[in-house]
Amino acid sequence: MDPTPTGTKQTTAGTRTVEVSGSDRPRLARHVRLGFSRTRQRPVLLHPETVVVLNGSGADILKLCDGRHTVAEIVAELGARYRSVPGDEVRRFLARLVARRWVELADG
Repeated sequence: MDPTPTGTKQTTAGTRTVEVSGSDRPRLARHVRLGFSRTRQRPVLLHPETVVVLNGSGADILKLCDGRHTVAEIVAELGARYRSVPGDEVRRFLARLVARRWVELADG
């Protein structure tokens, strides 16, 4: 199944706002990859001409963005690892990355 920008809305100013649902299946866009910066000793998101330094929770979310896990499954998996994982924060994080076209969503 090809990923589609589900829940994407175009505003009048041309800015994309994205709604991520629990049934969406996120995956990194083809031109983006998850890596590790030895210099910074931190996980990074590598995009052409851009390096985004991630915190631990951001990297943990993106490691599960393989196109097979739903957003709800990602929240549940992180909830099993950590005490509390606010699902709305995970969805907002993913929505920002979808808006930048660094993550793609497939309907669940």
